[in-house]
Amino acid sequence: MEFAEENSKPLSDAKGSTDCPVDTGAQRPTWSGQLDFILATVGYAVGLGNVWRFPYLCYSSGGGAFIIPYLVMVFLCGIPLLFMEFTVGQYSRLGSVHAFAKICPLFKGVGLATVVISFVFCTFYNVLMGWAFFYFFNSFRETLPWSSCNNTWNVVGNCSSGFPGNSTHLQSSSQQFFDHKLLEKTSGIEEAGGLQWEVFGCLLFSWIIIYLCIFKGVKSTGKVVYFTAVFPYFILFALLINNIQLPGAKEGILYFITPVWSKLFEIKVWVNAAAQVFNSLGIAFGCMISMASYNKFNNNITRDVLIVSLVNSFTSILAGLVIFSAIGYMSFKHNLPVDNIATDGPGLVFVVYPEVLSTMPGYQFWTPLFFIMLLCLGLDSQFGNVEVVVTFLKDEFGVKVSRYLKREELLVLVVCFVGLLLGIPHVTQGGIYVFQLMDHYTAVGSLIFLAFFEVVAVCWIFGVSRLSLMVKRMRGESPSLFFHLCWLLFCPLLILCILVSSIVQYKPLRYGEYMYPLWAEVVGWVVSLVSIVWIPLCAVHEIYNSKGSLLQRIKTAVAPTLDLDAMDPHPKKQEADKPVLEKLLRSSVYPESENQLCV
Repeated sequence: MEFAEENSKPLSDAKGSTDCPVDTGAQRPTWSGQLDFILATVGYAVGLGNVWRFPYLCYSSGGGAFIIPYLVMVFLCGIPLLFMEFTVGQYSRLGSVHAFAKICPLFKGVGLATVVISFVFCTFYNVLMGWAFFYFFNSFRETLPWSSCNNTWNVVGNCSSGFPGNSTHLQSSSQQFFDHKLLEKTSGIEEAGGLQWEVFGCLLFSWIIIYLCIFKGVKSTGKVVYFTAVFPYFILFALLINNIQLPGAKEGILYFITPVWSKLFEIKVWVNAAAQVFNSLGIAFGCMISMASYNKFNNNITRDVLIVSLVNSFTSILAGLVIFSAIGYMSFKHNLPVDNIATDGPGLVFVVYPEVLSTMPGYQFWTPLFFIMLLCLGLDSQFGNVEVVVTFLKDEFGVKVSRYLKREELLVLVVCFVGLLLGIPHVTQGGIYVFQLMDHYTAVGSLIFLAFFEVVAVCWIFGVSRLSLMVKRMRGESPSLFFHLCWLLFCPLLILCILVSSIVQYKPLRYGEYMYPLWAEVVGWVVSLVSIVWIPLCAVHEIYNSKGSLLQRIKTAVAPTLDLDAMDPHPKKQEADKPVLEKLLRSSVYPESENQLCV
């Protein structure tokens, strides 16, 4: 993105430009055009989950009937929560850590937890980018290496150059390429094996690409998203046009969209719909708050929320049509039922679809384009996750870090290098087991727990009335009754239902037929606690540092320090709103001293 003001500064200057919530934001750089912000947020929200998770959930949860609970959850949960995060970021003009420290000091750990979970997530999410690069480089061979059983990594007598259907003793050639060439998979997480140097090289290359795209901060990232956020749609539409002309495509699409109405009465379907909307929009990662903080004070966030949410949902449905039209073609070609081919997770894009591409006319053209699309989808999300970490380090430790790292470029380099080191366990021969462990306990458990406390802090403790007043100060009008009801009632209850459901339905983690040992399960729970433990720790820290009785300390800890009066650029509106403001704040106690972060 390009800025109205130049943002190439030494680290020692970083804090002054981002750390003052009572400033009108003149020192903080803003997006030079609204399209920059929309593309960046769309690029972050639309990721690999739209391609591999949504299509599988749709067909396994009632086909076209799943669209109903999905769209209901988009409007009851996705749009209101995204509106909430955009409001917090744009009004406070702060990253997630400092914004939560001022909105609700008692839950300032929520902001810090978003930074931790973003960094943990990007260390293993980038492994997927490494895999995509590995497939991309191999797609330029005259014969695709996963299309036949005549390779050194194939198991003789156990390989089928196509989908084996219900056969228990055969594997497809694409599955063996994934298991024995890409992963060189061991028998379990107990056997780490050696480092896969080719995959490590792809992981290193991926981190280099990310560094080159963000080393100038959001300024350089915004220029990249004009390509990475738009290009995937050209490929998706091109693939759809190509796929629907293939035999069997119609049957695959019908399998994807045909409603199974009885599924609407299953609670699990509604929980899956809410979880998909929640994870897809990137709520609770802190990135949406950080990106919105670079908006102009009176930017139309209502319009932006609708654009991002609807484009994200449209992309999911479009990706489902692309995937299942191709699966229908494979079903026709191998005379197998569609449900013998469809699968969830990485297997859909690294096993099933590569096999589909290898049989298509013109596969030399379509295969590289498909993996370029995956790279664009993944890199956009990575930009946001890494930027959250870098922004926090600049805001909180800018002066201290500047003693050792004189420029922001060096700080970004250190963050990327640490991310590379933490990704090494995922590119060993037992790395797939580490990847599944991290993905399960980070992207499911801790994220939902974190989001619940984010909603409690903003909607219940800070209050819907104050949140509404922030919107009115920026836009000149209060949000509708619909948003008030969602913030106060629907969103917290829906997230609580997802959290309770995930706990009740918890099953020991497994990868295929492999059951994880108990010690690995314990490691997984520790990974979950790495992020969410900051919430109680910082709450205790805040209460301990306050003065007075326990009740007075708690009252002080829940009182926001964000100035709801000084930031309004419209003095006439400020006078008109003064009685409302006084009524809202009459019962609040504002400590004079600045709240310090629990770090």
